[in-house]
Parts: sequence; structure tokens; C-alpha cells
Amino acid sequence: MPRVLGRRELNRALLARQLLLRRHRMGALETVEHLVGMQAQAPNPPYLGLWTRLEEFDFDEPGRLLHERKAVRMVLMRGTLHLVSARDAVALRPITQTILDGYLRTQRGRDLDGVDLGELREYVRELLAAAPLTDKEVRTALAERFPGHDAERLNWAARCMLPLVQVPPRGVWGSSGLARHTTLDAWLDEPFAEPDAERLVRRYLAAFGPATVRDAQHWSGLTRLDEVFARLAPELVTFEDENGRVLYDLPDAPRPDADVEAPVRFVPEFDNLTLSHADRARIVSEEHRKRLFTVNGIIRAAVLVDGFVQGMWKAEAKRGAATLRIEEFAPIPAAAREELTAEGLRLLEAAYPKAADREVVFTR
Repeated sequence: MPRVLGRRELNRALLARQLLLRRHRMGALETVEHLVGMQAQAPNPPYLGLWTRLEEFDFDEPGRLLHERKAVRMVLMRGTLHLVSARDAVALRPITQTILDGYLRTQRGRDLDGVDLGELREYVRELLAAAPLTDKEVRTALAERFPGHDAERLNWAARCMLPLVQVPPRGVWGSSGLARHTTLDAWLDEPFAEPDAERLVRRYLAAFGPATVRDAQHWSGLTRLDEVFARLAPELVTFEDENGRVLYDLPDAPRPDADVEAPVRFVPEFDNLTLSHADRARIVSEEHRKRLFTVNGIIRAAVLVDGFVQGMWKAEAKRGAATLRIEEFAPIPAAAREELTAEGLRLLEAAYPKAADREVVFTR
């Protein structure tokens, strides 16, 4: 019979692979690749996610990688925006394109009756290859080229069909401005890799395992991964969770004991830590998940105590003062509150070095 892994054992395995049991001496690019990208609907969360995982993190480093085209922001897993290395951009988009193709087959896609999608794709490709443009600029051009059709719907369809990247300064810490897009091939001038679903599953397990097939599908947005796991089975090890579900893993991946100490951590909005399993019990209870995940798709920043989500947090700087507010889901023990206060002050110092005053505040 396969060994049963309890909730705390799965928690410690996830934290170890997510670089959250201790800080690591790694560069930002290496870390982003290890994590198979960082979800990035908002510009700043990946920076905070790197800070909480790394020693001596430089907030300017990811911005340099974007400007140097060693990293990009683009739609990948689950059809959501991710910060990934350039190497992963050309490797992952051919696999995840099927997700976006599926969107085009939905009712919203069928609303495009009468539009030559091939013509639309090539027109927008040429448009964005010439110069990065905002969505508004693309919609204006589409309204002229395809009169009588909804320009917003046309732009949505083009974004599904084309591998677009957000160009800097969007996504650079401390910068602002509208998102501008160009095509990945125009930005990198590198060929796409052949789709390799088996490699994708191995990398998912390295960053998020042990996991079920359904977990991997939930993280990636892909379907029929049971066929991929079946091909990989001879090189994987299997366990069961407390509900009897089969968990797959890489033989040499870390699986710490359940009683390994887990330090407090501040996990940013949209972090894949809370998004990458169909069963999230290894990191957040269902009761707490309902508070962390909003009905309009916002995933709030999470406070980890003893490895599990025990609250939410938000940091802001106004008039020279930086404040980190922690909303507890349940009373946090005094020792953990002290750790969170110290960790929160370090975060504020790193993120807002010019602030004259810094404070960590707890609320219920």
C-alpha cells in the first residue's frame, strides 16, 4: 500500500519546494524558473514574493531582467498573466496555447461570427510587431479595419490567438503606466520550443508536489494530464493523501517531516502557493480560503503561521509613513505575533526604504 501523507506533511513539502521554509541564496531569474513562473496580474506581487523567499533580494533585479528581455510578463498557465524567464516563455506558451484556443470556442468566441480570425490574427500581429501598443490603441485600429464589429471583442480574440508580452516599464518596481503589448517573437526573436507536457509535469511536481493529476490540471489549466502522468509513472513515486487520492512525486524531491518548523511568512497577492492545487487544504482551510479569495477574482495577500494561512495583510506608504496591516482570521499566538512584527518591519524597510516611520498593525 502507498504511504499516506497527512496534511502537515504535504504542507511542509509544499513550503520546501516553494522556498518558504528558509530563505535561499538564489537570483531572481533562477527563482522564477524554479517556481515555473509567478502569477502577476498586478505588477508588484512577484517582487514581494521573491523578497519573502530570497536572501538579499534586490528590488531592482526583476526590472533589469525585463528590460534586458531575460524575463517577460505574459499569459500562460490557467490563461493568467505570469512573470517568467524568456526561456520559459518560449517553452510554455506552445503548451498553454490550447487553453486560449478553448476560450475562442466558448460562447464569447462564437460571438465573432463573420470575422476572419486568420486575417484578424495576422493584422494584429503586424500591428504589434511594428510597435508595442495599449489595448485602447489596438481597439482603435481594429474599429477602422473591421467596421461593424465589436472592437473590444476583436481585441480579446487577438489576445487569445497571439503570444503577447507586456513590455517595460510595465511590471517594473516603482514604475507606472498603461500596459503595452507586442508579440513574443518580435520581442525575443527566438523560436518556440516543441510542446513538452512531460517536462511541464516534472517541473510542476518539483515546485508543488506531491500532487494529484487533478492538482496539476488545476495549476496549468490543461486537461487530459492523466495520460501524461501514465507515461511518467515508471519514473515517479506514489503516495496517498488522507482521502485516499493518489499523489505523484519525483523520487528525490524534498518531503520534510510534519514537525519541521515553518517560519512566519508574508505571501503576496495572487501567489501560486494558494492557487496551484485543486485541494488547497495543505496550505489554507476552506473557511479561510473563502476570505482570501474574493468573488471578483482577487487573491488577497496571505499571512503564514506554522505553515498555514492564518490571515491577510496589506502594506502601504503615505506621507512618509509605511504601514503593514495584518487581519487575523483567528487569534495568533503572542510569539508568532512578535515574529510577524519583526518580519513585517523588515518587509517595510526593504519595500519602502524612504519611509521615515514604519509600523505593523494587527486587526480582527
